[in-house]
Amino acid sequence: MEVQKNRRGRVLNWLRRDPVLAASCAAALLSAFFVPPSRAYLSYLDLRVLCLLASLMVAVAGLKKTGAFDFLMDHLLKAVRSTRTLSAALIGVCFFTSMLVTNDVALITFVPLAILMLAQRQRLMAFVIVLQTVAANLGSMLTPLGNPQNLYLYGRFNLSAGQFMSIMAMPTAVSLLLLCLALLWIRPETISPPAEKKTGCAKKALPWAVLFCVCLLAVLRVLPYGLVLAIAVLTAALLDRSVLRGVDYSLLLTFVFFFLLIGNIKSIPAVSQGLSAMLAGRELTAGILMSQVISNVPAAMLLARFTEDYEPLLLGVNIGGLGTLIASMASVISYKLYAAQENARPGRYLALFTGINLLFLGVLWVAAALL
Repeated sequence: MEVQKNRRGRVLNWLRRDPVLAASCAAALLSAFFVPPSRAYLSYLDLRVLCLLASLMVAVAGLKKTGAFDFLMDHLLKAVRSTRTLSAALIGVCFFTSMLVTNDVALITFVPLAILMLAQRQRLMAFVIVLQTVAANLGSMLTPLGNPQNLYLYGRFNLSAGQFMSIMAMPTAVSLLLLCLALLWIRPETISPPAEKKTGCAKKALPWAVLFCVCLLAVLRVLPYGLVLAIAVLTAALLDRSVLRGVDYSLLLTFVFFFLLIGNIKSIPAVSQGLSAMLAGRELTAGILMSQVISNVPAAMLLARFTEDYEPLLLGVNIGGLGTLIASMASVISYKLYAAQENARPGRYLALFTGINLLFLGVLWVAAALL
């Protein structure tokens, strides 16, 4: 009995810790009852996406461990003179760094800094963290590197970097404008600049920066993705093996389960044809609405298999990262970091989060539909 209780407890902890992984695993297993396992399952896997994700996560984990992001933030904060400029720096760094290091990494790195620097301003803290979250989710949509769904769709539709960024340039520019307008709500109270501290080491960060550039060449299809993954693993093994523990293996496994689920769905003619007919001409709306319920990464992976009209789908699943807390799983990271604070007010945060997200979502949805 005790052993069964311990097992049940471990399962429940796993479900709480990563519900998306658990749900994707359950869905993949369920689909296997309709399409029995076979060698065809191997063809469902998109090895390019999996290898590129793993390589990028190794490079970013290495950069983070050397303090490269802290070094960047320290330099930005030297210009801080008021609560508004401090907020602008904290929000802006999430917006722009997410384009290269993904939205979740930007939030994991810079939300704790906002909590530290705004500890004496609780009301401002919640507002800034919500805007950091919005900024990371919207800034990341400009590039194929910005988030997992972009990397997947970029490869799925065989887009060039120029094609991809030309589609996402307009909503990204509108997003930046909206964030700048939101900063006007912050009263510019004078504050003392933060004390300087030594962070990071250029020599230690250099090989990881080089590795990141090598990964970028693989994304751009200049280098083979298998070779780049081997280089990433070898670099980590030689320089710092602990970096390999910073890779989000649960995300990679979630992708594997979704590949299996979607492959099985495609193998059922009636379901496949029905989804294709239902989606035709409604990619933008479907991407936004489905993201609200199952998050934008699985929404992108599912819908992309039933349409070739990639532009509205790309806009839909990126803009759809706004709205509910689970629309983008990166948003959950910010919430957990905020809620862990002693004086946190989770209810107020969620109300503020939902209101701001719906406002941004409404404006961007209209802009995308019109243009």
